Amino acid sequence: MTSDATATTTATTTTASDRAEVLKIVDAFFGAFVSGPGCGERMDGLRALLLPQAVVVRTCGLEPAVMGVEDFIAPREALLTGGTLEHFREWPVEGRVEVFGDIAHWFGSYAKAGTQDGEPFTGRGMKTIQLVRTAGGWRISAAAWDDERDGVELPPV
Repeated sequence: MTSDATATTTATTTTASDRAEVLKIVDAFFGAFVSGPGCGERMDGLRALLLPQAVVVRTCGLEPAVMGVEDFIAPREALLTGGTLEHFREWPVEGRVEVFGDIAHWFGSYAKAGTQDGEPFTGRGMKTIQLVRTAGGWRISAAAWDDERDGVELPPV
């Protein structure tokens, strides 16, 4: 039996490789949302990043939409391949990673840009991504996001 002090020290020890792996997964998550060729492969990669039971929540000033993996991916894949959304991509701008034992969290801002129905657009928001360590490595267990809108804005870049 270990003392509480020993258990705390062991549980809070993280490595640079844990943080690097979490950031790699975050980058791959955002990298899935690109219109054009290869979308099917990117969506398959996204599925591999998520636990099968993962939960994804969209807020954006609306009633929260709570989605499972396929409920989240299917409409985005259709949008990214449907032809009305072109030159689209999302990317993390800045964020922080926290790791404790076998759980991790990324919280940060992101940006997006593209052309919808011939009209160029940009946007920004915040995402939270929770991860858990599995036998196969880190996987996303949950994610949620909110986009900028009147009254909810990120500071200027």
